[in-house]
This record gives sequence, structure tokens and C-alpha cells, in this order.
Amino acid sequence: MTADQRSLYEEVILEHNRHPRHYPRNPRGSTHHAHGFNPLCNDEVQVHLKVADGTIQDIGFEGAGCAICMASASLMAEAVMGQPLDEAQTLFRRVHRMLAENGPAEGVGKLRVLEGVHAFPMRVKCATLPWHTLQAALEQRTETVCTEGPSPFCPQPSLPSPQP
Repeated sequence: MTADQRSLYEEVILEHNRHPRHYPRNPRGSTHHAHGFNPLCNDEVQVHLKVADGTIQDIGFEGAGCAICMASASLMAEAVMGQPLDEAQTLFRRVHRMLAENGPAEGVGKLRVLEGVHAFPMRVKCATLPWHTLQAALEQRTETVCTEGPSPFCPQPSLPSPQP
């Protein structure tokens, strides 16, 4: 990646952080929801989808996080809006491969601006959190998505036993 490309990518990420698209939104008639949390960075994202006829007809997200997390969520929302579910799943796999596995940035379109994140291992989880949360929403999972632990889901806190 050239210095000019890196500068342009950083500019796009900062713009999406300052002015995130589809934020803060819970679209009317949302059918799919998921919650994600990154305990290392305190990023927290809720993804809301309106799915009908096998297509993401509307999307919104809420939460707060670092610039990388918020920009990734904004870029994700723009990329999957109006997409068939199978295409959104394919895009998730491609973006995850690019970010978490340092794979090729093929078939990700404008999301390539996130490619440089893998050079900063502590930020990869920030960038992938919205995507894992999207995946959980598509699968209609109720567990909180987490960036830490053996599975991508945070264990739910246990409630204290009632005192007699």
C-alpha cells in the first residue's frame, strides 16, 4: 500500500467515524437484532436489520466505540443495505478473511479501506466486531457477540442467587 493510498484510507475511516451512516438507527419494522461488545476497547454495537424476501431492506446500528469500530460499522451498513442475505454472508466472510486472516482484499469493493487495519493487531477486533454482530443478527442469535474467548459470544453474567 502506498503512502497516498494509506492517507486516503485513513481519511475515509475518519469521515465514517465523524459522520457514520445508518447511525443511530433502529429501522421501523426491524426483524433481526444483535448486540456486540469488545471488552478490551469497550466498543459496543447493536445491529438492527429489516429483512424481508431474503433481502436486507433496511439496516441501522447504535452504540459507541473507537474510530475503527464506528467506521467499520458505518461502512458495513452501507455495503449490506439492499443486499440478498447470501451476498451479505459472502461479504462477511471476505471482510473477515481480509481483516482477521490478512487475506486478499478481493470482492470487498469500497471496504478495502479497512485493509490496513490488520497491520495493527489490537485494532482488528475493533474492525471485526460490527461484522460479527451483523452475522449474529442474520442468524438471529441472542447471545452478546464478544471479541474475547474461545467462541465469538460473550458469556452472559449469572444473576446472583436470591438471599433468604
